[in-house]
Amino acid sequence: MIDIKLIRENKELVKENIRKKFQDEKLPLVDEIEKLDIEYRDCKKKGDDLRALKNSKSSEIGALMRVGKKEEAAKVKEEVSKYGNELDELGKREEELEAIIKEKMMVIPNIIADSVPVGKDDSENVEIEKFGEPVVPDYEIPYHADIINALNGLDKDASGRTSGNGFYYLMGDIARLHSAMLSYARDFMIDKGFTYCVPPFMIRSDVVTGVMSFAEMENMMYKIEGEDLYLIGTSEHSMIGKFKGQIVKESDLPLALTSYSPCFRKEVGAHGIEERGIYRVHQFEKQEMVVLCKPEDAMDWYNKMWSYTVEFFRSLDVPVRTLECCSGDLADLKVKSCDVEAWSPRQQKYFEVGSCSTLGDAQARRLGIRAKGENGNYLVATLNNTVVASPRGMIAVIENNYNEDGTINIPKALQPYMGGKEKIELK
Repeated sequence: MIDIKLIRENKELVKENIRKKFQDEKLPLVDEIEKLDIEYRDCKKKGDDLRALKNSKSSEIGALMRVGKKEEAAKVKEEVSKYGNELDELGKREEELEAIIKEKMMVIPNIIADSVPVGKDDSENVEIEKFGEPVVPDYEIPYHADIINALNGLDKDASGRTSGNGFYYLMGDIARLHSAMLSYARDFMIDKGFTYCVPPFMIRSDVVTGVMSFAEMENMMYKIEGEDLYLIGTSEHSMIGKFKGQIVKESDLPLALTSYSPCFRKEVGAHGIEERGIYRVHQFEKQEMVVLCKPEDAMDWYNKMWSYTVEFFRSLDVPVRTLECCSGDLADLKVKSCDVEAWSPRQQKYFEVGSCSTLGDAQARRLGIRAKGENGNYLVATLNNTVVASPRGMIAVIENNYNEDGTINIPKALQPYMGGKEKIELK
């Protein structure tokens, strides 16, 4: 959510930002909010003035009573009573306007960074840099589900019976590889100086609406029936929510945290859920980075964070590239975002394995997260980034370490987490 001062002082900037995100249907909202805000401030001023007058008249009553002027005091009491009724009406209208303004403000997209390329959707995202040489072997690489099936590592028939489409059982060495990647990711980030956390896997609605846009919420979140709880789609949700309503010490910034969680997503949309594979599923596990910092430090952290994901995948012998998300592909709370994509030698193209975002103070404003500085309190900046999400990240490791005989080389970084095993063999 942006600061309403932007609409008061520079509404054309807000409108131009909406146009850059190709959300022209939201343009009338800016004028509506401006009009409502004028009424709100006028209502608030009237209330403040009337309250001061009421207090002044109330003090007159005591003075009149002390000199025996009971009739005059009674008349003043009647005036004060009327003021009270007017204040009640003004207070109700003020609350009503505040709620309407907040509801509309929640839909206005955050101001994107000047460096974000303008484009309608993800087809117009821009490649930034490649890391590692993409290799296509001179033998065929099967579909990942077929590779894993041949290693007795996947059972989707059973998960179909227990849970339906979009779920899976991982078995044997493949399940172990999945866990090894997450354990390695945890230690990788601890070595970078991040504090390890395991957060709640369910959060309340006021946290959900604080960390994401309504469109994302509708397409992603599973609600627990009969309770004000949602299953998290990523640990960023509960990690940012951890600081809801808090004032942190400036000396404690930056707060650099890395968190493990299972993640649950509806995955509503045209892309659909994979029937055979495990690339797009309803449930997966993830190691995440979350940073709270001073606003002026946000871009430095943004660049550090995506580079850590690149370094992580390169240590697993996976070529990757970074892709700048264009304006139309940015979620409404984001200032700037880039995807890390892994090379698929089977498809001979890159696919997304992580996403890094800086959200400015949008989440902090919604959730009331501030830092206490020398010159008063201020909203912090929040950032998040994927270290690894598995099984998607595991697909990249499997394809890039697949041998012609159907075995999979285990990257050296993962071998200590697999009991020293160097290869996953056919059984």
